[in-house]
Amino acid sequence: MSAALPIIDIGPLRTGDVAAQRGVAQQLGQACQERGFFYVVNHGVDSALIESVFACSRAFFSQEDAAKNALDKRHSMCNRGYEPLRAQTLEAGAAPDLKESFYIGAEVPADDPRVLAKRFNTGPNQWPEQPTQFRTVMQAYYTQAYALGARLIRAFGLSLGVEDDYFDAYLHEAAATLRLLHYPPQPVQPAEREQGCGAHTDFGGLTLLLQDQAGGLQVWDTLHNNWMDAPPVDGAYVVNIGDLMARWTNDHYVSTLHRVINRSGGQRYSVPFFFTGNPLHEIRCIPSCLTKGQQPKYPTVTVEQHQIACYQRTYG
Repeated sequence: MSAALPIIDIGPLRTGDVAAQRGVAQQLGQACQERGFFYVVNHGVDSALIESVFACSRAFFSQEDAAKNALDKRHSMCNRGYEPLRAQTLEAGAAPDLKESFYIGAEVPADDPRVLAKRFNTGPNQWPEQPTQFRTVMQAYYTQAYALGARLIRAFGLSLGVEDDYFDAYLHEAAATLRLLHYPPQPVQPAEREQGCGAHTDFGGLTLLLQDQAGGLQVWDTLHNNWMDAPPVDGAYVVNIGDLMARWTNDHYVSTLHRVINRSGGQRYSVPFFFTGNPLHEIRCIPSCLTKGQQPKYPTVTVEQHQIACYQRTYG
């Protein structure tokens, strides 16, 4: 196993101490450049709420298939709801992922102008009847995770040397997706290249990941050319950069391959929160990420155009 991912205390981001904030931003920027993966602690998200999220997730996935399938995301106009085992293939050429999931986004009513304009992944959620507290817990958690994601994006601005308001338009009505994941035990004789979650990079700006104690997350270490474990750390999130942020920074920040193989012998639960951004915001190379004479690697694209391309790649 190669060097562990850095653990960064981001508590100062919630204070008025500008010098301390810049110190945190410097650590974040270094982690984003070197690995694209790191842990954050002292993040401000309520620990009791996190426990409730895992409890509701376990309760939902323990239901009979009929109850879960009634909320299949195929019934949704905006990719919200249940996704059964082996519905997604994140690693090209591999077996479908051995996981089931549930997608939740901001609750946007069907008559909202953004829905009427058919903004991608925007609309009302599907909510299960059981467990009864599911909706209340998930909406409360969505709010806190969203605030944390925005706080980190602004800290990235400090690390990149842009104006204080540089990310304001990106953060305005930013899209984000909360996804509950359940991985059954890996079969004794799995299908060829069958994994809980195949090797992939994430799509959006950044991902905030909660994981239980089962382990199984691995991150590609480009320095040593092998897979390294990213085990659960009490009270910490695993944070990683997505393709959108890598593109925006001209790959100054790196979006790193990762995968999940559930070798625990039991069930595994995790909760990623994908911070995507304002669908209409244009992503063009951040000027501070270009050296003199250097040209952007990527053409300008909207957040929405980028997301649509990514979904088409993994869902065919």
